[in-house]
Amino acid sequence: MKRLLLFAVCTLCIWTTAFAQDAKNKKETVTFFVEEMDCQNCIKKIEKGIAFEKGVTDLRCDLSTRTAKVTYKTDKTDCEKLCSAFKKIGLDVVPLEENSDRPTEKT
Repeated sequence: MKRLLLFAVCTLCIWTTAFAQDAKNKKETVTFFVEEMDCQNCIKKIEKGIAFEKGVTDLRCDLSTRTAKVTYKTDKTDCEKLCSAFKKIGLDVVPLEENSDRPTEKT
């Protein structure tokens, strides 16, 4: 009986730890339209200012579409904080709808 109870407690601890790690490591990707991005210096400015924001794990800029695709950890930051980070470096951004080139509508 003691072994069964010990096994149940150990199993519960392992499951709890595994699910906590999954929630902690959740990532999202958002694409921003950057109107003012028109040269390589703009891309460098974004890479220097945004890539090291808390929670950002990946950053891809595309000059031809004037977009910046940011992947981030959801427990560290969110879309609004990233918009503020762009504003800090002097750029206004608009989040785009997923798989679209249209801005997301604010309700």
